[in-house]
Formats: sequence, C-alpha cells, structure tokens
Amino acid sequence: MRDNTVLQRGFSIAKQAARIEKDVSFHSLRHSFATHLMESGVSVRTIQALLGHRSLGSTERYTHVAGAYLKETQSPLDTLREASTS
Repeated sequence: MRDNTVLQRGFSIAKQAARIEKDVSFHSLRHSFATHLMESGVSVRTIQALLGHRSLGSTERYTHVAGAYLKETQSPLDTLREASTS
C-alpha cells in the first residue's frame, strides 16, 4: 500500500472521529499547512522541502493565497532608506 493512501485513510478516520462534517481533504490540510508557513515568513524553498515538491513552481502556487501577508512585508531596502533619513 502506498504511503499516501495510508495517510489519506488516517486523515479520513481522524476527521470522522472528530465529527468534522465539512468537506475537507488531506490535500486541503497540506494547502493550509503551506499557507500558514508562508504567512509566518517561512521561505518558499523550506516549504518546498517540507511538502516534498520537486519543482519550486509547485510550491509557488501558495504565494497567491498569502498575497496580503506578502504585500505587508517590508523590504530590507525600505529599512535602509529609513535609517539614512534618521
């Protein structure tokens, strides 16, 4: 039996035991995990390794979900500009 199948079955059993009726999947759990990491400032490369993606492009799709967080992130260049005007 493939590892994915075992994990998906375990997820389904845990979902039933927790009486979660919302239509969620193992994939939505991975997606939430990646999005929360992105919003916490974890690098895309680290998330790529944690999710086991071969291609960075597979991981980059999570960047659109964390768009608000990314817009709020201050550039190090802004910090330099602020320091030079103080």
